[in-house]
Amino acid sequence: MQFPKKDILDMASLSAEEIMLILNTAENMKEISERPIKKVPTLRGKTVILLFYEPSTRTRLSFDIAAKRLSADSLSISAGTSSVVKGETLIDTAKNLEAMNPDMIVIRHSSAGVPHMLAGRVKASIINAGDGMHAHPSQALLDMLTVRQNKKTLEGLKIAIIGDISHSRVARSNINGFTKMGSSVVLAGPPTMIPMGIETMGATVTYSVDEAISDADVIMMLRIQKERLKSFSFSTEREYAITYGLSADRMKQAKPDVLIMHPGPLNRGVEISPEVADGPFSIILDQVTNGVAVRMALFYLLSGGVKNADDN
Repeated sequence: MQFPKKDILDMASLSAEEIMLILNTAENMKEISERPIKKVPTLRGKTVILLFYEPSTRTRLSFDIAAKRLSADSLSISAGTSSVVKGETLIDTAKNLEAMNPDMIVIRHSSAGVPHMLAGRVKASIINAGDGMHAHPSQALLDMLTVRQNKKTLEGLKIAIIGDISHSRVARSNINGFTKMGSSVVLAGPPTMIPMGIETMGATVTYSVDEAISDADVIMMLRIQKERLKSFSFSTEREYAITYGLSADRMKQAKPDVLIMHPGPLNRGVEISPEVADGPFSIILDQVTNGVAVRMALFYLLSGGVKNADDN
């Protein structure tokens, strides 16, 4: 199956078959990162531009590494060092970039819908690396890959996502992705951090963390996104940790082989205790490893995938 899409904009627009193709391709890409020489000529001659209007460590670096491991030329631009500071609009920036004929543009932006807008205006493939509180498809895909590697399936699993749901594009993308692949998703957090109507996406909502993690196969903790909050809903972070944080004791209510996940960055001692984050059930660093494989898969598939398979 050849990948039919020009862009990767969100999980909602991907079919279950397309998600499966991406995950299977990422499984194959993992082997490249385990070689002594971690490079193949598959995308030699292709140009990838990383256009980040928000801070990022894991996502930006893993897209950069993914491009380089496939031998693509990767160029990174941040808003603070671009002509944006001189007043250039996003559309003008995109048009100027397209004039240089890149093959793919990876964009992160604080405003929802920006990747969709660019996708209709440039010939290059657009990959959404996070737009506002809307979507973060590559994060959801790497989360799904990590769960599938550990559980051997996504069908029939209970996924508990806990924390600041309102401001989380990761939560929204994971709801779309996991439910599409047969998992059930339960959300929990403070009432002020659960958006109205989120159930319409296919998730169940509870305000009790204990209820959410009861018999859960996977627990995904989210940080409080203070940069998007106008005011903190709790008197102290300690109060939040006691009420909504994941401790080793609270974790006992989940299944014995529960997986602990976090998209990062972690706020240790707030949403997750250090002993849980570093414990035997944590697959947080596996998520980071799989991020490179998933992003390699996206570059590969958007560049033609099957037709370029002989280059591996």
